[in-house]
Amino acid sequence: MLEISEVTKEYTTPRGALTVLSGVSLSMKRGEAAAIMGPSGVGKSTLLYIVGGLEPPTSGHVTLDGSDPHRLGEKQLAEFRNRKVGFLFQDHCLLPQCSVLENVLIPSLVANDRADYAKRARELIEQVGLGDRMEHRPSELSGGEKQRVALARALIQQPLLLLCDEPTGNLDEASAGVVADLLLELHGRRETILIVVTHSADLAARFPQRYELRHANLHPAGA
Repeated sequence: MLEISEVTKEYTTPRGALTVLSGVSLSMKRGEAAAIMGPSGVGKSTLLYIVGGLEPPTSGHVTLDGSDPHRLGEKQLAEFRNRKVGFLFQDHCLLPQCSVLENVLIPSLVANDRADYAKRARELIEQVGLGDRMEHRPSELSGGEKQRVALARALIQQPLLLLCDEPTGNLDEASAGVVADLLLELHGRRETILIVVTHSADLAARFPQRYELRHANLHPAGA
């Protein structure tokens, strides 16, 4: 369902081309989950953004459910990201003026038929353990609770692909454990394709597939 084929990313610098990714390939099916580790600046987030259609590769291809997002027009690409991909970042990126329920519903605002979204949003908020906080603003939530809201928001469109960039990086150990539990539980329920980039060896250890990004390419963890 997800094919990453020979993806390369280069940036132009005053000293010439800087290669961040070089021939990265990875195949994943629905229901599979992978963690990608590596030091800061090695290109983990760049790879995630390319896979999610946020940034184009210099060369190579990404195909999700038969479509290459980087060959779509601007409008089609925006729709692809909205419908097919859920994003969870280190910073929860919640709108401070909106309630928990409103934040979860934000990706649905461009949908033509929004009849079922409110029900779905409430169910997701219940599933992440915040059923009694639906009308609260982000300022009234802890860091772990905010990230749980962001996880519900990432899943509101029932995406095939869930991409997480350091999802527990700003959390204390207890909150990180709760978010990790929910992330893997909801992934399992929905059989998404899940990719997490992280510095946390504890989080990565919970994934059946583990990779390290080094020397601009992916390697099985420990190899």
